[in-house]
Amino acid sequence: MNALPTIHIACDHAGFSLKQELLPLLSSLGYTIVDHGTDSNESCDYPLFAHKLAEALTETDLGILLCGTGIGMSMAANRHPHIRAALCTTELHAQMSRRHNNANVLCLGARITGSDLAKAIVLAFLHAAFEGDRHARRVAQLNLA
Repeated sequence: MNALPTIHIACDHAGFSLKQELLPLLSSLGYTIVDHGTDSNESCDYPLFAHKLAEALTETDLGILLCGTGIGMSMAANRHPHIRAALCTTELHAQMSRRHNNANVLCLGARITGSDLAKAIVLAFLHAAFEGDRHARRVAQLNLA
């Protein structure tokens, strides 16, 4: 049996409450969690937390980024060549982002995704696996450099 990946998680002020709801779920599933902040709902700059998580993520780790819409976090994280961040609003998005795109970071919008749906999306993301084969060739083409 494969060991569970380490889960890195980070948020801005808008995602703080949802992060607090996701942490117990991740812990209950047996994941090692690295929390890169923020630690309150006080206004802060989302790119700092996206970059912090991206820089810490190893090849076998997965990440979860939370902000108001998920858009800013996904844009910031995807600046890093080893990051394949996917903004997901449904369980199917999450499954397919892992299965076909080998996404290693899940982005969620805390202001547009309810807690129960967010938890379902996280579970779908974590339980899906990259299919490789023809998808590996396509994923390899994502980086321009």
